[in-house]
Amino acid sequence: MQIRELTVPGAFEITPKQLGDPRGVFLEWFKAEPFADAVGHPLDLRQANCSVSAAGVLRGIHFADVPPGQAKYVTCPKGAVLDVVVDVRVGSPTFGGWDSVLLDDVDRRAIYLGEGLGHAFCSLEDGSTVQYLCSTGYAPEREHGIHPLDPTVGIEWPTTARDGSALTALLSEKDTAAPSLAEARQQGLLPTLDGVEEYLASLRA
Repeated sequence: MQIRELTVPGAFEITPKQLGDPRGVFLEWFKAEPFADAVGHPLDLRQANCSVSAAGVLRGIHFADVPPGQAKYVTCPKGAVLDVVVDVRVGSPTFGGWDSVLLDDVDRRAIYLGEGLGHAFCSLEDGSTVQYLCSTGYAPEREHGIHPLDPTVGIEWPTTARDGSALTALLSEKDTAAPSLAEARQQGLLPTLDGVEEYLASLRA
């Protein structure tokens, strides 16, 4: 597999090598050793999630308090999504910046988002299935969100589905009510770069 760090530090695109023959395809979508070499520490798997989304569904921007945060290793075995990482770490040189990876059932890439980063995606067709390996379990009291359409963040969400039809954004009530990045900062919800780096140093120790 090939691993490439994105423009948001702490986030990586993982492209597996696919082996195909008349029977189908085989690939390794996660390997512990090259992952740890790239990221600097192992993935401590504590929970695995799966979501299925209709075309146009936007989920996120979600992040968790650090420590311990919630790192995510994400792939899309069926369908297609534009997966987005947002730097919500106060004090980061790329604070408020974002990058994206197309996850689909063709290239079968994955994306890793380290602790302290925001995560969101848009489904590009009905039935898009997203699977997450998570470093911590679900804890609603320490998980937060930012509105995915916040113009300050300025994510360029797709307007066309995989089949060429127009997309209509569909958000949950929770994501619709989420604060802007500026409001989340004012409310003291965002992690700091220093806090995240201190926690990551403890994982590498």
